[in-house]
Amino acid sequence: MTKPILELKNVTTVVNRGTASQTTILKVINLTINPGDFITIVGTNGAGKSTLFNVIGGNLTADGGQLLHNGQDITHLSQEGRTKFLARVFQDPKLGTAPRMTVAENLLLAEKRGQARHLVFRRLKSRLTEFKTLVATMNNGLENRLMTATGALSGGQRQALSFLMATLKRPDILLLDEHTAALDPHTSATLMAATDQRIREDKLTALMITHHMEDAIHYGNRLLVFKDGQIKADLTGKDKATLTPEKLAAYFE
Repeated sequence: MTKPILELKNVTTVVNRGTASQTTILKVINLTINPGDFITIVGTNGAGKSTLFNVIGGNLTADGGQLLHNGQDITHLSQEGRTKFLARVFQDPKLGTAPRMTVAENLLLAEKRGQARHLVFRRLKSRLTEFKTLVATMNNGLENRLMTATGALSGGQRQALSFLMATLKRPDILLLDEHTAALDPHTSATLMAATDQRIREDKLTALMITHHMEDAIHYGNRLLVFKDGQIKADLTGKDKATLTPEKLAAYFE
């Protein structure tokens, strides 16, 4: 039997506790994530999707319940402590990269994720061929801009770099927080195809929030529907394979 890589048990989060505007965002969430799962997540604004990611990522501590990583309780583990096994790509292409550092320097920095960082020789030149091969998988010309400051890249190239940096160390858990939402349709489609390829080839475990119904249906092996702080549907197999945008939209009615 496969051992879960991440478990959420009766997880609840509350905001503005003790005030007239106290609100429960996540309402007793139970979720088991197995190695190799690629889970797409849809839901209306305020449904709890981003709060879920903040709780998993350690940005927010659950008010109730428990989180387990490979059977170990991480409920109160810091955000920094979770970088050893978890990576996240945000919606904003400006997040996740250092703008004044070159593409190659950012990749070199990403290799130190979750490790103590010391003053050492970079040995950057010896890695350029390897990095060029890596960024070429994004199919957006990034391989020609290795020595370009990240702040000078297009939004799509910068987001592709953020994705590569997040996956370079093959994290146990990858959180994709609407990582294509700020991009034009063509750039979004290119990044999604590259995302899917890397997740499958590296056998990564990933969760992806998206507002694109077609992407939620087309990609991944599981689809979660969030509504009012709860998981209303967890679709796999034939249920997901036969899903249409119209059927999916019906969950929000």
